Amino acid sequence: MEKEDAIIEAAKEANKPILNNEYVKNKVSEVQEEITVNDRINEHEKKISADNSILHSSAVKSEVDTNNEPGKENSLGESTSSSSLANKTEIDKPDMSDLSEKKTDCVKVDVKSFRETNKNLEEVVYEEAQPVFDGTEEPRMVVNRSLSARSVHRDSEAQGSVWPDKAVALTNFVRSKSTVAVSTVLRRLSGKSDDGQDVTAEEDKNKCNEKNAEMQVVSQKTAEWSAWNPLSLVGILRDDTGNTTEEKEVSAEAVLPIAMKGRIILYTRLGCKESREVRRFLHSKRLGYVEVNIDVYPSRKMELEKIAGDSDVPRVFFNEVLIGGWSELKSLDESGKLSEKIEYVVDEAPSFEAPLPPLSGEDDLSSSGSIDELAVIVKKMKQSIALKDRFYKLRRFTNCFLGSEAVDFLSEDQYLEREEAVEFSRKLSSNLFFQHVLDENVFEDGNHLYHFLDDDPFVSQCQNIPRGLTEVKPKPIIEISSRLRFLSHAIFEAYASEDGRHVDYRSIHGSEEFARYLRITEELQRVNLIDMPREEKLAFLINLYNMMAIHAILVWGHPSGPMERRKLFGEFKYVIGGCTYSLSAIQNGILRSNQRPPYNLIKPFGVKDERLKVALPYSEPLIHFALVNGTRSGPALRCYSPGNIDKELVEAARDFLRFGGLVVDLSTKVAYVSRILRWFSVDFGKNEVEVLKHAANYLESSVSQALLELLANSQLKVVYQPYDWGLNN
Repeated sequence: MEKEDAIIEAAKEANKPILNNEYVKNKVSEVQEEITVNDRINEHEKKISADNSILHSSAVKSEVDTNNEPGKENSLGESTSSSSLANKTEIDKPDMSDLSEKKTDCVKVDVKSFRETNKNLEEVVYEEAQPVFDGTEEPRMVVNRSLSARSVHRDSEAQGSVWPDKAVALTNFVRSKSTVAVSTVLRRLSGKSDDGQDVTAEEDKNKCNEKNAEMQVVSQKTAEWSAWNPLSLVGILRDDTGNTTEEKEVSAEAVLPIAMKGRIILYTRLGCKESREVRRFLHSKRLGYVEVNIDVYPSRKMELEKIAGDSDVPRVFFNEVLIGGWSELKSLDESGKLSEKIEYVVDEAPSFEAPLPPLSGEDDLSSSGSIDELAVIVKKMKQSIALKDRFYKLRRFTNCFLGSEAVDFLSEDQYLEREEAVEFSRKLSSNLFFQHVLDENVFEDGNHLYHFLDDDPFVSQCQNIPRGLTEVKPKPIIEISSRLRFLSHAIFEAYASEDGRHVDYRSIHGSEEFARYLRITEELQRVNLIDMPREEKLAFLINLYNMMAIHAILVWGHPSGPMERRKLFGEFKYVIGGCTYSLSAIQNGILRSNQRPPYNLIKPFGVKDERLKVALPYSEPLIHFALVNGTRSGPALRCYSPGNIDKELVEAARDFLRFGGLVVDLSTKVAYVSRILRWFSVDFGKNEVEVLKHAANYLESSVSQALLELLANSQLKVVYQPYDWGLNN
């Protein structure tokens, strides 16, 4: 009992609130069982030793008493001598080796049980020190790994040396348990998942249930009555749903275009209804084609006039043969002559007279422009200054240079006085060629550390950093935004469904339009977003967000779980105006006016963050019906223009809410609401009633009136729809 009290006291000193935990009580009971096992081992050894001595003495005594007279005849008339007495004693003596083996076997069984108990305790303690769900890793506890292999001492002094070590191990276990508990509480409070926009309270609750189930399996203490778990049925249903979805995706991917030796070219332009009909028709016939949008490739308009006689679109070519527009294509199909044309393009390779697909960089203005003289100087400066890893304010910075080194170079290369060189360096820094490692100043002569923009460890991980320094002057952000809008419109029309709910990622990845988009994003590293008007900023950032999400899915793949979604939304970044922006930073930091993401405790931008200057003055609630992150439950994909941004956002809200985002069942008085309205409810109103009143403005008049009446009478039941994170492929 004294040992047990010592162990409990150690646990109390480690963490008193955790002592009442049922888990720790179980560990104390296991230690008590170990004490009992060890006492039984000692008692068993003493009993065997006493039995051996008694057996040995009684055997010798009985033999001596029976044959105590030398020379006496036995029952057969033989005389017994002293030598025969000795032989007789040796023969009748009990087999001590057998007793010893039995004793050893008994001790081995108990020792084995004792060691296994210690090993189980040790493994549980070690498991608690493993990394937790949010990726943080607790410091490793000092666990005595030789405890389970330690031999059992047979004297009380040896036992006394073992138990203090166990008390230390149990104390470490209690401390680790408290650390894990605190970490779990903080993680639950913060609710961080996928940069704060994709894990709901229900998902978090399911994770806790899964973790509890895993702990029950590890401890092997699950009762028989818990074999029936309703969550298992839910899991089975989810698995069946997932399998059905996968089967649909496989069957969809199985419908591939017909293999052909020839080539089909389709000339289109933006906003052409007949071009949509031709696309749909070619898809139904499983005919692969290359689209040439004459708005994206203006030089192809002259080519079309030359080979077709005019620039009307759509125009379809099977190799060098002109099929015509939508009416000609439809008439050929009705007459049955289209099959002959299809056989021709399948069997015959295109001749040199056939139109060519768009070439890489064709009609692309990204690389055009005047030479930036400052960029030429910085390029030479980067080649002359030795970049090193240096320490500044107890921190290590890689690939940086001293301010004095930049001043020395500019003084020699540009023939400037030292003060003039400092002013010139500030001009270079203002143009985002380099910056202070801690953003403490624009530029100062001396021992301050600076690094070039592409050498910044955070900027270098962005997905739109060009190879080498761009020597072309940065174009105005309004011009870049216009080209981005134009290109994204062409991509959405060519590679997305008419309703914008499904995207052909495979075709986008291999298209010249997407390659041009990547070249446009490389121009964003030194633009100025601060002075953009509200309408321009809204349209630009929404279009950029939607294309950036497509880019992220093509590069990193569609996220399959909360941790991968967190990575995609928080770590896939572009550098824009010298600062890094993730999908979450664009949505929550700029478009929502630096509001906390759902289930997060902190805002995206700090008080001293330069990106805070770019944030909108107030949150825009309708952006949630325009931002598409590649999920099935998200809004439709469309392009937005600055001139009609408010009208287009209202149309997007109507389209989303009227077609599944908010369904009102008047018979049961239940409203089925998208989780987007719950996650970002603070943008729509102070409470659930205000959120639904805001959403009612975008419903049909009859449904809106009925919804408002139910809200006024407090008769409405709200059910939030499950969010489908599957890919909108």
